[in-house]
Amino acid sequence: MSLILLQLFNGVSLSSILLLIALGLAITFGLMNVINMAHGEFIMIGAYMAYTIQQLFQKMLPASSFGFYFPVALLVAFAVAFVMGWLLEALLIRFLYGRPLDSLLATWGVSLVLQQLARSIFGAPNVAVTAPSWLEGAITIGGDLTLPYKRLFIIALVIVCLSIIYWYLYHTRGGRNMQAVMQNRNMASCLGISTRRVDAQAFAFGSGMAGIAGCALTLVGPIGPTIGTYYIVDAFMVVVLGGIGKLIGTVAGALGIGVLNTAFEYTTSATLGKVIVFTLIIAFLQWKPSGLVTMKSRALD
Repeated sequence: MSLILLQLFNGVSLSSILLLIALGLAITFGLMNVINMAHGEFIMIGAYMAYTIQQLFQKMLPASSFGFYFPVALLVAFAVAFVMGWLLEALLIRFLYGRPLDSLLATWGVSLVLQQLARSIFGAPNVAVTAPSWLEGAITIGGDLTLPYKRLFIIALVIVCLSIIYWYLYHTRGGRNMQAVMQNRNMASCLGISTRRVDAQAFAFGSGMAGIAGCALTLVGPIGPTIGTYYIVDAFMVVVLGGIGKLIGTVAGALGIGVLNTAFEYTTSATLGKVIVFTLIIAFLQWKPSGLVTMKSRALD
């Protein structure tokens, strides 16, 4: 029983990481139909912001305050990625709406530029981020089941982010405008909603969520200029499997991929387990191309 619970926790932990990475992509891809290949680089930006804030706390503040650097890093990572996303949308993305192939190539070029910029600033080798003391250790349940504090913190962070996004989408005017644009862009524009402003806000907010994901990934392992490329395929898989434009679908897709991936890796190997999961996803999408959850719309296709 302890082994089963441990594998289940590992699956939920992996799902929470995938969900945190895919949340921003679900917003931009679901709302704007822009294939943002630079999403992984916004994750990288968030990770390096955590590293930078850690260095500042170590050099400029007393040792007793080091434990507070990570909450500050989360806020800084969101803010910097938000601003970078807003600038990218204003300078490039807004000229590529309705041109998915062009947006894919352009954002891929942006990702290469950002990776090289990170190498120039921080260097090519990976760097490590030291977790604060209150995230070290684990909870032991029943003597055999150990739950690390870092993984529990990431799960709690995902729950908080989901709650904020849900509140924004369903209980604020900006969120309702965003849903209206997602369901029927032309009708929303006719009713006076500035789709241009909604697009900019959505892209910037999705980029900010990617920054938070990158900051959280520093608790898992070392970071480098290519950290985002390791997760971008999984993020797209989560969004496409769950259903484009549906938050509950993204949650279901992340849980499905995370739990199945952990189960297959335990029974086979890491590489073969991932291959089996991707094969099952492709087979499922052949049967249901719209994903697990389909968006309801009054638009006539």
